Amino acid sequence: MRRILALALLIAPLALPKMPLDEYRTRRANLRKNLDGVVLLASRTEGRDEVFRADQEPNFYYLTGWTDPGSRLIITPSREILFLPHHDTRREAFMGVRSSAEDKDAHALTGFDEVLPIEKFEEELDKALSANEKIYTLPNTAFADKLKTLYPFRDISDASPMIAKLRMKKSAAELAAIQRATDVSLEGHRAAWKKMAAGIYEYKLEAALVNTFIENGCEGVSYAPIVGSGPNSTVLHYSSNHRRADLGEVVVIDSAAQCDGYASDITRTSPVGGKFSKRQREIYEIVLGAQNAAIAAAKPGIRLSGPTSLTQIAKDYMNAHGKDLHGEPLGKYFIHGIGHQVGLQVHDATVDGPLEAGMVVTIEPGIYIPEENIGVRIEDVILVTENGAKLLSGALPREPDEIEKAVAK
Repeated sequence: MRRILALALLIAPLALPKMPLDEYRTRRANLRKNLDGVVLLASRTEGRDEVFRADQEPNFYYLTGWTDPGSRLIITPSREILFLPHHDTRREAFMGVRSSAEDKDAHALTGFDEVLPIEKFEEELDKALSANEKIYTLPNTAFADKLKTLYPFRDISDASPMIAKLRMKKSAAELAAIQRATDVSLEGHRAAWKKMAAGIYEYKLEAALVNTFIENGCEGVSYAPIVGSGPNSTVLHYSSNHRRADLGEVVVIDSAAQCDGYASDITRTSPVGGKFSKRQREIYEIVLGAQNAAIAAAKPGIRLSGPTSLTQIAKDYMNAHGKDLHGEPLGKYFIHGIGHQVGLQVHDATVDGPLEAGMVVTIEPGIYIPEENIGVRIEDVILVTENGAKLLSGALPREPDEIEKAVAK
């Protein structure tokens, strides 16, 4: 949904993750437990002249932790094989040396017992399909089209749902990565607050965010930063970030870091000049109340959206508190859902259903009133626990008095 910011994706390929290789082995083993066919995945492809760093295909990365392009993966109920391209001296002169199946450390580096050169892929696939009828892969890709051509009479199904079921519940290692991305994100928001003053341009606040993420050793942003002042605060996914923020306006800053491959998602709304107007504070406190009501209700079994959901709880709170300039309830100005899954992607893999313990989701109510040039969104990430929810981003102020103090000059 959100475009990738090129500034945060410059040049070098991604480094291998800090997460232990046993984490990926466990994920593959969990996938194989009820597997009734062959899972086939391809890594990202490499352009003719790769100037910008490209993230790995998320499902491939989730199961392998491998970031190099041009690789493939076969998983069957009894085997898992990683296929790597050969060394290319000319390309490596531009992009750096990459691993190959013939390298002595290939098994230790990848965490796979079987690492084969890429030209062995079709041979091994034929062997796998001699014992397994079904094929699972990611649809609507060039790789899927090739498989349909090679095996026109095979049942080729979408692998996304079975992998998504694994991705939705976070392991301890994943939670640690998300918490780090969250902590760095909060530091970025504090850096932006320190720069906030009447007359500052939105892009200067964006620069403070991105600089903080990079200085902390993260890959960069997990999505294009939203820094919307005045009328731009009412635009949900505004991202031009070129307007001047003037005294008396609010600024919505929606920005988070990607660290060690994992994302966070944080939004705060603050007043330029350090003081909310009476009306701005009124709207802010209603949004905060709606967020607190949703967080308090978050637990296994409830849904993010639908008739009886966290979204509805937040909207009901808004409708019960405050009016617009025409005396109408404010719930109609909450124009999006309450939240989404967070993980390898800021809008992470999901399967329709109620919340379960181990999921990390956002709680992000907002009220956007273009007629008043007031937009307020407050967004935090929570971990769903057995008995409720744990706020992972609670170290960043949410109360209006604390916000005013943080941005006051």
